[in-house]
This record gives sequence, structure tokens and C-alpha cells, in this order.
Amino acid sequence: MSYTTILVRVEHPYAILTINRPPMNPLNSLFFEELPAAAGELAADPEIRVLIITGAGEKAFAAGADVHAMNGLDEAAMYAMGRATVRAMQALNGLSVPVIAAVNGFALGGGLELALACDLRIAGDTARFGLPEINLGIIPGGGGTQRLPRLIGIGPALELMMTGDMINAARAAEIGLVHRVVPGPRLMDEARETAVKLAAKPAFALGLLKSAVYGGFNLDLPAALDLEMKTFLTAFAGADRREGFAAFLEKRTPRFSGR
Repeated sequence: MSYTTILVRVEHPYAILTINRPPMNPLNSLFFEELPAAAGELAADPEIRVLIITGAGEKAFAAGADVHAMNGLDEAAMYAMGRATVRAMQALNGLSVPVIAAVNGFALGGGLELALACDLRIAGDTARFGLPEINLGIIPGGGGTQRLPRLIGIGPALELMMTGDMINAARAAEIGLVHRVVPGPRLMDEARETAVKLAAKPAFALGLLKSAVYGGFNLDLPAALDLEMKTFLTAFAGADRREGFAAFLEKRTPRFSGR
């Protein structure tokens, strides 16, 4: 399937989804329609074990929503775009495979919110992060007010959102916004190496792990622990658990089947 705002490249055992609106890769309504469609298409391929998301060019991962397009919207149209944005972000969370954001250049506004909807974030050393919506008289509307505090804590998140300031990659790593920072030219190599490493893990257990973490995050602790135990037992009953245990006892590399 072809898309207008994104490029999809399959490099089994992973796929690379590139936001294709260079040089700044602003996110518009069509992007938020195409993203979940592409995610669903990739999810249907059992050989794709990891998804990498990045931006075209070197200037930006995604420098926010397309303000020119937003300026012409009334409240009803903006609500529709907002709901499409939320659905697109949730489509990433709902994928059973790990999703890696390879952040090159600016990740601002909706671009940062997109990275927050991924499971892992790897940044090039020239990456810049921010939620500058306050400077436009609005607030983040694509999950930033909810995902960012859950990730880095309320205090640091409020500072970023209230000031609208940008931070560099080193500071983003320091506050836990990104998992690691690499030299820009190595960014995609690092993302690919991480994808290959994750692809070697048991896919069934990885999917259950994501559902336990995301499903339990907003539950009270007893309910979350109950969810964890149910998910654990599902994994324990799987073929990959039997293979993993056998390989450990036989001192060999496991051959996981994804079941």
C-alpha cells in the first residue's frame, strides 16, 4: 500500500516508517489517517518483529503539527483532527511489536508526542525536543500532557510545557525522555541494531509484556499485580516458554517461534 505522508520500508525482521514531509516533517490530518493504516498493515505481517519510526532528511523527526493547516480549522474540524491524532498514537501503543523512535533533528509538539507514543526513543546528538504549544496560546493535544508526566515526572514535564522551551538530546537523556543518545550519523545503525536485538526475543512474550505494562500503568497496585500474574501465566503456557526453558537447561540458544 502506498502513502502520501509516509514511506514504509520493510527490512525483515523489522520495518522502517519514515515521516515524509521534509525538511521539517510537519504532521497534518492525512498523516494521522495514514499512520494507523500503515501500522495495521505492518501488524499483519508476522515476519515484522519491530517497527522503527524516523523523519525524512536531517533537520527534523517531526517539527510539530502543521500550523498553517490548523489555522484554517474551526473547533469542530479541530476536534476531528484531535480525535484522529489520539487514534493514531494509540495505534502505536496497541502494536504487539516493539516500536522505536529514531529521533533525528527537531521533535517538537506533535512530533514529540509521536515519539512519546513509541516504546523506545533513541536520539541523534543534534536532536532537539520541546512542547511549544503554550507559545501559540494552546496546550498539547496529542497526548503530551498525559504521556510526558508519566514518563519523566510532573515537575520536569510541567517545566517543558509551561516554558515551551526546547532541550537538547543530552538533557533529554538526563531526564529520562530518551533512552540513549548517539552521534547523528550512527542513529539509524543504532536503531537497526536495537531492532535486530529485539527481534531475536520471543515475540509472543514481548507482546504480552507491552500489554502488562501499558494495561497496568493506571490501575491500582493490587489490580495491576493481578493483571501481571494473568499475563505471566499466559506467557508460561506458551510454546516459547517451553523452548526457552529447554534451551536454558540444554545450554543452547533458544529457537523461538512466536507462540
